[in-house]
Amino acid sequence: MESIQPVLAAVSMASIEVRRLSLEQKKSILFRLSQLLIANQEIIIQENKKDLDKMDDSNPKKDRLLLNESRIKDLADSLHDIVKLEDPAGKVLIDNHAENGLHIQKITVPMGVVGVIYEARPNVTIDVAALCLYAGNAVVLRGGSDAEFTNKILVKIIHDTLIENGVDKNAIQLLPVDRKFVKELLEAVKYVDIIIPRGSQQLIDFVRENSKVPTIETGAGVCHTYVESTANLKDAVQIVINAKTQRPSVCNALDTILVDEKIAAEFLPMITDGLNEFNVTIFADETAFAILKETGYPNLQKATEENFGMEYLSQQCSVKTVSGFDEAVNHIRRYSSRHSEAILSTDDDLCNRFLNEVDAAAVYTNASTRFTDGGCFGLGAEIGISTQKLHARGPFALEKLTTEKWLVRGSGQIR
Repeated sequence: MESIQPVLAAVSMASIEVRRLSLEQKKSILFRLSQLLIANQEIIIQENKKDLDKMDDSNPKKDRLLLNESRIKDLADSLHDIVKLEDPAGKVLIDNHAENGLHIQKITVPMGVVGVIYEARPNVTIDVAALCLYAGNAVVLRGGSDAEFTNKILVKIIHDTLIENGVDKNAIQLLPVDRKFVKELLEAVKYVDIIIPRGSQQLIDFVRENSKVPTIETGAGVCHTYVESTANLKDAVQIVINAKTQRPSVCNALDTILVDEKIAAEFLPMITDGLNEFNVTIFADETAFAILKETGYPNLQKATEENFGMEYLSQQCSVKTVSGFDEAVNHIRRYSSRHSEAILSTDDDLCNRFLNEVDAAAVYTNASTRFTDGGCFGLGAEIGISTQKLHARGPFALEKLTTEKWLVRGSGQIR
């Protein structure tokens, strides 16, 4: 293939057909896709294994790449969650009658053609296709080479579903993994209305710096949990271990533990068994290192500057002792990616200050950051977590896959 322009042109034409689909038609498509995912789970797992076999076991992306029966069922179930939601397009936001007789309305409408560039996350293929279609958009997918076989079989199943429902399969297209086509996609202002990068900071930076098409960033997560001096330490142990170990390869996992120096000697030994169970490597500042060394923690290293502000995506984390609330917030301000931040405290005033003063897409008191997710927030599936402030912030889901249009109905008025 010399150029992807014919593909993009076909998607653009198909977007007109998608915009015309009724809510019931869109629900039927997603229900059928859910059925076909389960019916084809054996071949999906076979194709996924081809991708897994190419990736080194030490690569933190491997967990994200894996599709098994449980995860395929979760994908199928997520489609049922989406169809429970209201159609985000066609909502009347403003409805006015002007003195001159004009009837003026503002309504929500589909974006048009959504381009998504992502890495080794084949679940994104289903999530994005379903969300965009349900909002009335066509989709151009550009997955990474790490998930090439998995993405191809998933898109084939999507195409089978569209054809079965009488919809142009070009409504959802997967681009070749050849990198030469990425630049062409980023410059396709004639055919693509918005680009959404989902993946590493390197990918996000590349898209932001090179795209002529408007972009919405779904940012990398550098997530902190601050254990304040009044925290319920029993709860704090469970929250910290969950945030770090439950699924470390995702963007809402804990990267840095901030612990008040008043409770560090008591709290840090309490988390060693739980973290050691998952072979978590701890990069500790001088104070925390001395405390943890006394416990005999096996995977302990002294932290350097680069260990703070790092998204680990693996069973690793850093620990920083702080003198109190202000130092903790200042540390977060310096190193945060503005994704998800948490304070564990029984001081209501400090909790409220944290909620108000910390600048992030999701801010928590006394809970794990692992909840930053479209499904957990009642939004169905998500395209990603947006860390920017324009158009969408936090879980970027169905409601944000629309824009606005003004409808003006007249009867001969002139100005």
